[in-house]
Amino acid sequence: METTPTRAIVEALTRAIVDHRLQPGSKLAEQKLADHFGVSRTLVRQALFQLSQNRLVRLEPARGAFVAAPAVDEARQVFAVRRMLEAQMAREFAASVTPAKIKALREHVALEKASVSAGNDITGRTELLGDFHVRMAELMGNQVLAQLLGELISRCALITLMYQSASAAEHSNDEHADIVKALAARDGEKAAQLMTEHLLHVEANLTFDRKIPTSDIALALS
Repeated sequence: METTPTRAIVEALTRAIVDHRLQPGSKLAEQKLADHFGVSRTLVRQALFQLSQNRLVRLEPARGAFVAAPAVDEARQVFAVRRMLEAQMAREFAASVTPAKIKALREHVALEKASVSAGNDITGRTELLGDFHVRMAELMGNQVLAQLLGELISRCALITLMYQSASAAEHSNDEHADIVKALAARDGEKAAQLMTEHLLHVEANLTFDRKIPTSDIALALS
């Protein structure tokens, strides 16, 4: 697939943010970016809009674009709510499990594994790992729960994207596989226990003691 100039800017900025080379709260000056990439400000604006849709950039009227500053406390609260909801979801899933549902979850876990192994698409990997939880709710036929989980996961997606290491992502994939095994065995309590432990591990593995990034766009993108 051909990479457009806009896509190239999105990928470069995403990598700089995820690799902690740009500081949360940094202003992303359109002209500086246009000069750096050798493109028009219109293309830069399109890229910044896409990044705002991915919650990596915050657009403020009359002020411009800034690297999103994820709230760590909010992420911790989200994980607490998710543990309450998803432990019970695992119990109920196990009670109404079918071979087709297990097959669908195993297929999803296989996609995660391939993405984690490839290692070149951090955003895609993060989305797949989050989607496992939404997929469970969808397979139960509970669209309200699926939507609620989707919103909760998106609220801490940037923190997971920025702070989850490749090894932690691999552990998440392994833990998803273990949860599916418990569900296939119709062991609701075991599945609930594994789900709770999994979410605790994800939260514990987020490394908040990051290197001090730079506000210099040219240095961050070099």
